[in-house]
Amino acid sequence: MQDGLENLDEDLSGLKPAQWKARLAALAEAHGMYQPLGDKHFTTFIDQGNTLLVTFETMQGIHNLSDQAQPLGFDLVKNLGWSHMCVVSDGDTWFRDERIYGFFDQLIDDGFFDEFDNVLFYGAGPCGYAAAAYSVASPGATVVAVQPQATLDPRMTEWDDRFAENRRLSFTDRYGYAPDMLDAAGQAFVIYDPQERLDAAHAALFARRNVTRLRSSHMGDAVQTRLIEMEMLYHILSLAGSGKLSEAAFYKLFRARRNNPFFLRNLLGRLEREDRGVLIALLCRNVTERMRAPRFRRRLEEMQKRAENGEFTIPDKR
Repeated sequence: MQDGLENLDEDLSGLKPAQWKARLAALAEAHGMYQPLGDKHFTTFIDQGNTLLVTFETMQGIHNLSDQAQPLGFDLVKNLGWSHMCVVSDGDTWFRDERIYGFFDQLIDDGFFDEFDNVLFYGAGPCGYAAAAYSVASPGATVVAVQPQATLDPRMTEWDDRFAENRRLSFTDRYGYAPDMLDAAGQAFVIYDPQERLDAAHAALFARRNVTRLRSSHMGDAVQTRLIEMEMLYHILSLAGSGKLSEAAFYKLFRARRNNPFFLRNLLGRLEREDRGVLIALLCRNVTERMRAPRFRRRLEEMQKRAENGEFTIPDKR
């Protein structure tokens, strides 16, 4: 814990929305700044070190993902002494609002981002879109976006039918097409599950010389949640903020999936759909040797019976 930040440990869970917002505003103002941005958005800023983390989050996501109902950047502020700006929306808005455009315009005019040695933008889903789109305000910044949409403009992504009610939002004005906004970034990382067809299609639109796309197979449609479960997200952001995140570093961390129940169930389900008996047996044997997993043990016993009946041969242990 950095000196003077003890009150950032305050538990904000269980508060009604207005109370929660008021307490978060008070915490931000004690260490930096709070600014409302219309009815649907506001921003907080904690002024600490020379590395700035800019996160885009929803009120609902903050409450669902944090036991203390705190923005995810607070841990990095407390443990690494980073500065943190959190732009918060009420619901999924993709942060398409003139007030937010104006806010980032003012930050640019004030030379705000120039005061930091390192700037990192982060978000997931609609917030990942925003992290990429608004990163143009800080040329040279690093961006980590999980399952980002490139745009909801139907002329570009008419194949994505998940967000029909948000088609009226404008993605053709300022800070609009997220992949183009990354051209000014120093480096960007797009994390997605290639088995999620629509997420993979959006990820393909981010193909740029300075973008590394990180395939996270069998993580499903809530990759950020899985990264938090595996205690990976903190490490990813820590590496990115210090310029040390790479494809190799990511996949070294991603070995944690071997102990993640969701990943293992997803992988098993795929092998079952393809009826890959040998691979099912090897997976189940590996899992049951390391973990208590009744489902995998039952499937292993089934595969062993099929092997005894001559359907296939399970390789011996090395």
